Amino acid sequence: MIDRLLVMINTVRQNKGLTRLESIQPSDDLRRDLELDSLDLAELTVRIENESGIDIFEDGFVNSIGEILIKLGKRPNG
Repeated sequence: MIDRLLVMINTVRQNKGLTRLESIQPSDDLRRDLELDSLDLAELTVRIENESGIDIFEDGFVNSIGEILIKLGKRPNG
């Protein structure tokens, strides 16, 4: 799943003119490390929900890749 997240995040980043990331880690902060703002997070949420059927922000904010993986039922380091 982390590979699919990387693709989605790179799509969002490229839409705003940011460079492509080679990798992401569970500890990466969505705002600080990945440079996503609130509109980017909304786009990422839609992309994740369209693919997985899960609204990662339904129960509140998520701040990191690891938190997204937990919401999706995946182990952050696996």
